[in-house]
Amino acid sequence: MKEALLNILVCPKCKGPLDSKPTETADGDVLTGVLACNSCVVEYGVSNGIPRFVEPDNYATSFGYQWNLFRKEQIDSFNGTTLSADRFWSETGWGREQMQGKLVLDVGCGAGRFLDISSTADADVVGVDISGAVDAAKANLADRKNVHLVQASIYDLPFRDGTFDLAYCIGVVQHTPDTRQTLASIAEMVKPGGNVAVTIYPRKPWTKLYSKYWLRPVTKRMQKETLLKLIQAVMPVAFPITNVLFRVPKLSRLFQFMIPVANYVHEKQLSRDQRYSWAILDTFDMLSPAFDQPMTESEAREPLAAGGIEIDRVTDAGINLAGRKLA
Repeated sequence: MKEALLNILVCPKCKGPLDSKPTETADGDVLTGVLACNSCVVEYGVSNGIPRFVEPDNYATSFGYQWNLFRKEQIDSFNGTTLSADRFWSETGWGREQMQGKLVLDVGCGAGRFLDISSTADADVVGVDISGAVDAAKANLADRKNVHLVQASIYDLPFRDGTFDLAYCIGVVQHTPDTRQTLASIAEMVKPGGNVAVTIYPRKPWTKLYSKYWLRPVTKRMQKETLLKLIQAVMPVAFPITNVLFRVPKLSRLFQFMIPVANYVHEKQLSRDQRYSWAILDTFDMLSPAFDQPMTESEAREPLAAGGIEIDRVTDAGINLAGRKLA
């Protein structure tokens, strides 16, 4: 935990100051210790250089398991692609000059897929995740001096309102217990004049007919290790079948809707082996989360507008929303 992070951390309950009581340091960074709130008379642990404001077992445990197993798969600097960079710049609509020198919040950072990109923009970036995925992000980005990590809930963030210049949340909102409150919390974190960008999973009249929703009532309750082994056992058959069916002209979208396997057959940047690994990872990602709650564009707009965010950019049929916080 670097001093720059300690300067903006507050108690998530009372928003009061925290006293750092380190037990191990290295090069001025706190590796272990506690952060004490004298007002609440509570202490929050610091381990592996990451302040922890939640219990390790929570609704997002499957993501911690997932990203520590597959921590490098979707990181551009490891996999040799530009897939995450292409997605980040496209979905936020930001440029490097806009981010330069700014304080940026990554909500639901996982293993650091988009931290890997945003941290190249000469900005200080804080990645927050409720799960143990923050440890995967630490392992991936330990050499980035401008990357800071916090394990905390989106509903009890250890920052004062209006702390950040920019905040983004890509592909995470639907996996939280209260999607509207999640968006409201993101809006609160940005200062007037700052920018927000979110990517939601869209809900259409037919969305819940998608085959993964037939299985999720069972799979989300399975032991995560058992579910992963089941997916790995099925994939040697499912992968070659979907390799063919997902390419059939005019019927490919129907087959993708009917078969709950994530096989990116048209992604030319990925090798076959990479696509196979991503198929296991993203199929697990579809079936394991405790929550999967897609939204309509209007549902996403409401809490953002209530938080002062004026949406000025909507792309990909209402999936990506970006805007500026009014003064």
